[in-house]
Amino acid sequence: MKQAQKGDRVKIDFTGKLEDGTVFDSTREVECCESDDCGCESDHGCDDDDCSCEAGPMEITIGGGEFFEQVEEALIGMAPGEKKTVTIPAEDAFGEYDEEKVFTVPKSDLPADLVPEVGLELVLANDDEEEIGVAVVEVTADSVTFDANHPLAGEDLTYEFELVEIL
Repeated sequence: MKQAQKGDRVKIDFTGKLEDGTVFDSTREVECCESDDCGCESDHGCDDDDCSCEAGPMEITIGGGEFFEQVEEALIGMAPGEKKTVTIPAEDAFGEYDEEKVFTVPKSDLPADLVPEVGLELVLANDDEEEIGVAVVEVTADSVTFDANHPLAGEDLTYEFELVEIL
């Protein structure tokens, strides 16, 4: 049976989990759109064409930098149907959590039409028009605290994956 090599285009199924077992990403079928608390990244219903709950294998080129290097390297030598598990340390995934990326802005410096709520994700621009993705982590009467860390910063990521097909 053919084995995957660097440069091969392949299809993989995977489930990404945190240390506590929480699934943060998966290509496998999920019973997603049957409930409103399924973890969909979309707030649309299943009948909506924009529903992001669809699952299916992901196509990548091994060594192409399209996925985590550790997963791409682990695919080398695998045959379709084989499964592996790889853990990626936080520093190699989305970095360690950085307290310096948490900052507070007076509400008077924000657009008047912005209604900040904890959990709201925004893209802010500085005076040089550089954009940064942030999440609102605290709202007081006078200020809003933002966190510019990636939501998975500081987390070790475990990927359970299967080589589905070598294209």
